[in-house]
Formats: sequence, structure tokens, C-alpha cells
Amino acid sequence: MNTLDYIAAAALLPLAVLMLFSGLDDLVLVFAMLWQWLCHWRSRTARTRNDILWREREKRIAIFVPLWHEQGVIYRMLEHNLAAIRYTDYDFFVGVYPNDEPTLEAVRKAAHRFANVHLAVCPHDGPTSKADCLNWIYQRMLWFEEEQQVRFEIVVTHDAEDLIHPESLQYINHHAGSYDMVQVPVLPLATPPWKITHGVYCDEFAEYQTKDVPLRTVLGGFLPSNGVGTGYTRRAIEALAESASNRIFEPGCLTEDYENGLRLHRMGFRQVFVPLRFQAGQPMATREYFPHTFRQAVRQRTRWVTGITLQSWERHGWRGSAAVRYWFWRDRKGLLGHPVSVAGNAIFLYGLVTWFWSSATGQSWGLGAAVNDPCLLSLTVITAFLQAIAIMVRMGCSARVYGWRFAVLTPIRTVWANWINCIATSLAAFRYAQARLRHIPLVWVKTEHLYPSQATLRDLRLAENDVASAGPSPAGSRVPA
Repeated sequence: MNTLDYIAAAALLPLAVLMLFSGLDDLVLVFAMLWQWLCHWRSRTARTRNDILWREREKRIAIFVPLWHEQGVIYRMLEHNLAAIRYTDYDFFVGVYPNDEPTLEAVRKAAHRFANVHLAVCPHDGPTSKADCLNWIYQRMLWFEEEQQVRFEIVVTHDAEDLIHPESLQYINHHAGSYDMVQVPVLPLATPPWKITHGVYCDEFAEYQTKDVPLRTVLGGFLPSNGVGTGYTRRAIEALAESASNRIFEPGCLTEDYENGLRLHRMGFRQVFVPLRFQAGQPMATREYFPHTFRQAVRQRTRWVTGITLQSWERHGWRGSAAVRYWFWRDRKGLLGHPVSVAGNAIFLYGLVTWFWSSATGQSWGLGAAVNDPCLLSLTVITAFLQAIAIMVRMGCSARVYGWRFAVLTPIRTVWANWINCIATSLAAFRYAQARLRHIPLVWVKTEHLYPSQATLRDLRLAENDVASAGPSPAGSRVPA
């Protein structure tokens, strides 16, 4: 055996044990998901009728959109969503930094055209953090209320690249009668299968929105906001402000959405995830494009890992009920799981290559003795079986949203996702340690955003019109000024 063979052989047993433990953990959620489907497939929450939505009184909604260098997408986002949303009583409050003149100009143009678009200029240059920008948007909303003698009952957060589902606000309005935080599903827009990086997001979000996120509240945990498509009642917003010196969103957090979900849970507010449902073949969800390149995906996921795992661990430790601690584990296990997955992929590839080489040359296979160990062989078979179940579940969830032709490449995208997540986890750990050692704040690591083409928007609009023609419609809609 050469040096690489010794290293690979020594790593096989610990890797197999870690992957077995993680696979069993994932299997628990698969069984929980199946049990929930069997018990609640007729639940009223999952099958809220459209006529009930339209009959309810519309609560006034403020939509917050924080920006930094979004001049390329924000005007089209506002234009499209203002035309698509089937709700009457809402306003957009769009936050911009004073040193971002191109974005300022785009928002001014939209505010001049649309009566319910309002510019919120932060009092200092950016970027700071998304949470800080959102807090200043909240102050702009309070000023608007005082000036116009109105009061918003719900606050909804969105990003510059979002396609808001026409009935999204109706669902939030409906559930806000019983819950203080309402999360609408979020799904990437469909792209061709060969766009493998964006396909990773499609697979993962389809699985999370079908399995992981709905189970959080069912199993007694907290519901983290997705950052977009999240509705907060005014009662919850004011409680958040009162508990943190008027800071609705924690400025020091890179994932303020995750933080708010935990804060509200600990304050005793009720949370609900609106189950994923389909109309005319289209999911009722906030849609958007996620990063299409490896570099941009790593950049975005580095921020996610930093906020959800490292900052959350530092701020909250492992405090909470058994259910909360379990979901802390689920959210943080990637710190170890992502490198382990890549190591497993690398050793499997190394073993496969060396086995072919030994077969072709007639030499003994260096890993043969280690692989044939009965204990390790049993662990490997069980682990492979669990991994196969996990991949099939992900494929099924992806096929439910994007079709089987797309889902057939899920196994390949899963391997690609392992490498993206491993590099992002390594960068997050390095940058977080660097920031702590130098005592410098972590700033808004923004991802470049794309907005759908006119052809994509047209296809979505046609599907939405089919749904609208099949059911009730609201009494009216907001029109341009």
C-alpha cells in the first residue's frame, strides 16, 4: 500500500460511522414526513379554498425590499409584481443607501410612476447589513403612517429578484388571523438541466419546502424565515422592536431572517408555513433565480453558513427545548457534514480509479483488505442504502416541482452540491475566525441577482391568468399613479 492507500483506508471507518449517523438522522425526517402526509392530507390549512381567501377583510400590508446595487433588477421587479399581485391594500417600501445612486434613481423612477412605491433612504452609506437596511425601512414606514394617518397591520419581506405569487398576500392575510409569522414557500425558477449549479438550488429548495420546513413546527421547533415571502403581524413586529431597542432585525446578523424566526418562537408567537400547493401546474410560492455560477453559489452559501451556523451558535448556544436543540443540530451539522461528504466522494472516486487500475495491470488493490473487513463492509452497505433513500427522496421532491426529466440528474447535482457546500463552509469558518480575531464586523456579502426574461414572465402570467379565470378575483387592484 502506498501513502494515499493508507490515508484512504484509515479514513474509511470514521467516515462510514459519521455518514451512518447523519443518514439515520435524515431517515427520521423521511418517516416523519410520510406520517404527516398520512395523517394530515385532508387538513384545512393545506387546502384553503380561494373563495374563503377573497371573502376575508384585507389587512393593510407593507412590503419591505432592502437593496444594495440592484439597479439592474429592481424597476422590473416592482413593475411586474405591481401588475401581478391580486390584492388591493398594500405598499412597497424600498430601502436604498445614499452612496448607491444608480439604485436610487431606479427606485425614484418607480416611485414616480406607482403611487404605492415609497423610497426609504438609509441615513448612512452602505453596505452595512441587510438587517440594518430593513430597520431603516421600518422607520420610513412609521414616518409614512404618521404623515398619512394610516396603520399597516402586516409587514412582508422580499428581495429585489422576487416574483411574488399573485395570491401570496391573500394567504398571508388569511393566516395572519391565527398566526404572527407566516412563511410562504420559496422556490427557484426552472432552468435547463445542464445549468447544474442553479439546479442544485432547485433540488434543495424543493426538498426543504416539502420535507424539512413543514416539519419544524410539527415537531415543536422554531420556523426560520426564508427572508422572502415572510409575513409578520404588527403585534410581532412591535414585540421585536420593544425587545431590542427598536431593532426589528438584528443588524449584526448576516441571516436576520433565521434569527427572527428563533426570536419570535422564544417570545411565544405562533408560526406557520403555508404548505406547498399547485394551481394550473404552478406552485403557490415566491419564485426567483438563484446563482448560476459556482463562484456566486459559494459566495451566497458562505453567508448562509456564517449566519445560520456560526453566528447562531455564538449567540444562542444550544439553549432551548429538546425540539429546538434538535433543529439547531440539523442546521449546524453541515459544519462537519459538508467536509465529510466531500471526503467520502473523494475516497470513493480514488477507490474506483485504483480498482480499475489494479484490474487492468494485474496488481493487488491497495484498499482491498480494508474494504473487505466485515464490520466496515456492513457499515458501507447500510450507509449506501441510506444515501440511496436520501437521494430518491430528493429526486421525488424535485420531480414534484420540476418534473422527472429534471430530477433524473439529481444524483449528479448532489455531488456538485457537496463541493459547493464544503468550500462555502471552509470559507465561512475562515472569515468568521478572521473577523473575530480582528474585531471587525461582518458586512453584507451580496450576491448578484438576475430577473426573469420577458418570455419567462409572459409564460408565468399566462398560467396565473388561467388560475384567476377559474376562481374568484379580488374587488380591485392598485393602479399606477
